[in-house]
Amino acid sequence: MDVRLREARPDEFEALGQLLVDVYARLEGFPKPEEQPRYYALLADIGQFARKPQAQLLVALDAQERLLGGVAYFGEMAHYGSGGMAGTLTDASGIRLLGVAPAARGLGVGRALTAACIQRARERGHARVVLHTTRAMQVAWGMYERLGFERAPELDFMQGELPVFGFSLFLRPGASA
Repeated sequence: MDVRLREARPDEFEALGQLLVDVYARLEGFPKPEEQPRYYALLADIGQFARKPQAQLLVALDAQERLLGGVAYFGEMAHYGSGGMAGTLTDASGIRLLGVAPAARGLGVGRALTAACIQRARERGHARVVLHTTRAMQVAWGMYERLGFERAPELDFMQGELPVFGFSLFLRPGASA
């Protein structure tokens, strides 16, 4: 499948938000919208991140311009917005809210979106890329590990009753937590 990545346009924010709500709500073992309404409101309003300094919303599209997935990239961790201490990191980029439409899973969309974020971090000269995931996101967890991300327990936090696990990918030799 021909997959094209680019920055999301404002007229795509609502569709991307709905895709993310649908993807996350279907995850077995992940809190449902009624359990974490504020989190799902954040997903639905994904476009808010495009207004943050050094942040980009990236989308994956097929040849017919159909939305296959998206992710939020943060070139400045002060605007990352997760729990825990990730927002205090310097010399780092962040990845949040990766989602792939069910029909596009297994086609490399998530990997392509993640790789695009890693490339942006390299272009900024950052030492590492950080992200968070949960046990309900085992497919993504495995993909991140295959791409070289390592667990970073110092970045873990609780989202209500849900443990959220931090990961880092170090981009420079000798860079570490």
